[in-house]
Amino acid sequence: MTTIRDVARISGHSVATVSRVLNHKKYVSPEVRAHVQSVIDELDYVPNDMARDLSRGKTMNIGVVCLNLAHPYYADINAGIMSAAFAAGYNVVLLQSKYDNEQERKYLEQLRRKAFDGLIFTTHNIPVEEMLPYRKYGPVVVCHDPGDIDIDAAYSERGPSYIKAFMWAKRHQFKRIGLLLPRDPALSATGAETIAAYKQVFGHKPAPSYTRIGSMTYADGYAAGEYFVTRGLNPDFIFANGDDIATGVGQYYKDHHLPVPALMGQDNQLSGQLLGIPTIDHHYRDVGAAALRLAIGAAHGKYGLHSDFLTRSGN
Repeated sequence: MTTIRDVARISGHSVATVSRVLNHKKYVSPEVRAHVQSVIDELDYVPNDMARDLSRGKTMNIGVVCLNLAHPYYADINAGIMSAAFAAGYNVVLLQSKYDNEQERKYLEQLRRKAFDGLIFTTHNIPVEEMLPYRKYGPVVVCHDPGDIDIDAAYSERGPSYIKAFMWAKRHQFKRIGLLLPRDPALSATGAETIAAYKQVFGHKPAPSYTRIGSMTYADGYAAGEYFVTRGLNPDFIFANGDDIATGVGQYYKDHHLPVPALMGQDNQLSGQLLGIPTIDHHYRDVGAAALRLAIGAAHGKYGLHSDFLTRSGN
């Protein structure tokens, strides 16, 4: 394999001069530049990016651990990460986790081995405490409020908007409230904040029979609609984990010629805009951009971004 030293030896110039030609630096005469370039072309020499990364101590890659790219949370937060990364000259490597603890630990080990300059967990299953020892190898960022744990974080402050949403439902005197959550609240920050807000507004926890776990897509919403109908639960209001999911619920009712209960979604998606249902805009693109700044060391600390409850016109 041809090396930069081979180019220097054959051209008769120093390694430093060849490096300046390769990197289009100044302080090389046109004649020397042309001669060195002709040797580079003749040898078909291409710089070794891995070796260059090692020499400068950076890969310019940021690993982003995520679960379901189809869900608006991941679509929006990754869009924010990638836009900010492009502007900063970094590449993004998407790392699927499937909530597999061992896989998540492997990504942390890859950070230790300098495969990435930083690691962003848009979601995770392992405890945050397990991530802390790896910060000496590069920034580790989570995308939820880590509480008192000392780790960089960028997240949407969902609690206040959830309380506003449930206050809206209470004012409308809804009694049988269905909740569609992404994961068990014991494992999910989103689920835990939803349950906490519900309890604060209504004074008690939601009924287990009206709470569906694992709602991530339109199809999950459709299945939830079937669940409520076939069990005769008849909710008068359903708070879904996304506008598309709420749309799926409504479509089940429509397909079976049933009155559609009041619906509320999240993420301010086009489907919710077209249906005119209330929603919550968590500004996940801004969260992603903040997470990227933390992951490249351009910022430090915890950044909680305000989310907005949108009632839509006429609600």
